[in-house]
Amino acid sequence: MPYHSAPLDLAFHALSDPTRRAVVSRLAEGEAPVSALAEPFDMTLPSFAQHLRVLEECGLIVSEKRGRSRWCRLEQARFAEVADWMETERRRMAERLDRLESYLDRTKG
Repeated sequence: MPYHSAPLDLAFHALSDPTRRAVVSRLAEGEAPVSALAEPFDMTLPSFAQHLRVLEECGLIVSEKRGRSRWCRLEQARFAEVADWMETERRRMAERLDRLESYLDRTKG
């Protein structure tokens, strides 16, 4: 997997903000209307909507209009891409640490 891909970069940018991470955590429990998602935050609805727009533009959430409300839910495919990248990097670091451990054991005495 490439180190730099636009979708992955956008996803990590979106997740770098604590408000957006809180929204994602809430949506992990199930879909919700925008009004319920915005409730815990001390900001105007237009300001909160900007956070949702960032999450939606990078593909982490999708929203749809139902009657007079807009509902949001997580988009699992984008999270799978992020998780795959992180797992690849975790394995790479584990292998490097294993090689370092082997080297240190060989040069110990």
